[in-house]
Amino acid sequence: MVPPNTLLVITPLSPDTAFMLPPFSTRNATQTLEPIVGTGSGSSISGTLARRSINAKMIDLTNPVFRKYATQITCKDTQAPALDGGWLGATVQIECAAELNYLTGGTPQRPVVPGSSREEEHFTFYRPILVAVITLVKHAFIEWEGEYSWTLEAMED
Repeated sequence: MVPPNTLLVITPLSPDTAFMLPPFSTRNATQTLEPIVGTGSGSSISGTLARRSINAKMIDLTNPVFRKYATQITCKDTQAPALDGGWLGATVQIECAAELNYLTGGTPQRPVVPGSSREEEHFTFYRPILVAVITLVKHAFIEWEGEYSWTLEAMED
């Protein structure tokens, strides 16, 4: 079930994980997608095999299988996500709110959230589906405002 007023969907894939998004826990969320390579330390150049040639040109020798995304989702809303059971290392499927794009006529590099593709000029925009491992969960509550704030970070599996 998709929570009201959000594009973001998180589905637990690990048997012991209950991280989910109840209604009114994800409105006005912010999601970042950051390319990671190799070791996945969160830096877009970490683990790359980019080297200079004898002619001083940069050459990327990275194996494409290691090109993955890290994502950070932050939100403030009136309900908390279901964090009980949202353990680090758990695997989830994320139907992203953030979009990626490619030249129309090409192929998306990630599975596409059904119904999310749209064309504009020479580009096709889509919301990707990521299978990812949770690497950080933060949760806070502001009592007088009745507001929950939370952050989830994950890296593509």
